[in-house]
Parts: sequence; C-alpha cells; structure tokens
Amino acid sequence: MSKHLEREIERLKKRILALSALVEASVHDAVVAIERRDATLARKIIEGDIEIDHSEVDVEEECLKILALHQPVAIDLRFIVACLKINNDLERIADLAVNIAERAVFLCEQPRIDVPFDFAGMAEKAKLMLKRSLDALVNKDASLARAVIAADDEVDAINRDMYDRVKEGIVKKPEHVHALIHMLSTSRHLERIADHATNIAEDVIYMIDGEIVRHKAEDFSQNKK
Repeated sequence: MSKHLEREIERLKKRILALSALVEASVHDAVVAIERRDATLARKIIEGDIEIDHSEVDVEEECLKILALHQPVAIDLRFIVACLKINNDLERIADLAVNIAERAVFLCEQPRIDVPFDFAGMAEKAKLMLKRSLDALVNKDASLARAVIAADDEVDAINRDMYDRVKEGIVKKPEHVHALIHMLSTSRHLERIADHATNIAEDVIYMIDGEIVRHKAEDFSQNKK
C-alpha cells in the first residue's frame, strides 16, 4: 500500500468511527427519551439528525474518491466497500432513532400505561448489538461480529411478543389504543436497529475474511425454526 493510500484509509476510518459515535449516542438518547418521557431530549435528537446526514454524505464521498484515485485491491478494497455499506446502515439507524424520538414526543403528552413488556430489556439488547458490531469494526474482530449476528434472534422474539401484548392491551384498554400503537412502533424500530447492527457485523466479517455470510445467516436462522 502506498503511503498516500494509507493516509486516505486512515482518514476514512476516523470519519466512519466519528459517525458511529454520533449514531450510537442518538440511539441511546432516543431510548432514554422514551423511558423518561423527555420531550426536550427527543426534539434534540430530531434536530441533530441533519449533522448525521451530512457526515454520511462526507463518508460516501471519501470512499468514492479513494476508489477513483487509488484503485485499491484485496483487503483495502474490501474495507472501503464495507465502509460504504456500513455508512448506509448507520444513516438508517440514525433515522430509526429519530422515529423513536418522535414516538417519545407523542407519548410525553399521554398518560403512562402499564404494558407487561420488557421495553428496557429489548432496548438494551439492541443497543448492545450496535455497540458490539462497531467494536468488531474497530478491532477487526470477526468472532465478535458473529456473536452479534447470533443475538438478532432474541430481539426478533421480543418484538413478536410485543405485538401479541399490544393486541391484548388494545382489547382490554381501547382508550389507550394510540399510545399502545406508538409503543408497538417503537418496538419495531428497535428490531430494525438490531437488523442494521447485524448488517454491520456481516460487513465486518466480509472485510476481515472476504466471506459473504448474509444468506448463510438467514439459512441458519431458518434451520433453527
């Protein structure tokens, strides 16, 4: 690798990590806003999304510039391709955090309802998957990335349980239907964050090993069922 390409890749790495930190903070704050019914924090997340959008564009432009100017090969090429895909997943995760924040703004104006559902537990699992997928990227840890992929089924199961419990809640307390639907939407957004964390983990494995595991992971999940 030339010294110039090495510097460009190092700069790209710093940009993707900076974006990762912004997105991780956005997800964390969105969950807190829901749990604490904090409308001020929720609006801060919504307003801050533009910074993440700009960072996502900057990372994409950096990737394309390196590809055009240096025509990297082997692991350098895989790293840049992985960054392009991870960059997109990070932007989508940030959008989902905004969606959760919007649910928080609505719920702040509603009376609290007791839902027999472990929202905090689901949020913690989704956040942990995101953190570990990004740790796997930083540390080039394929084993940790595979652990993230394996954890996705747990979040999917909780989301299915939430759907059933919300249906029961609507039957028992129809006056809370709007709040319950917003809780269901929040659960779905968390499940999608976990899916994107899984995508990141799959791209990390590709970057390290040159192996595409996406459909293998789907086959494994189907076999378990």
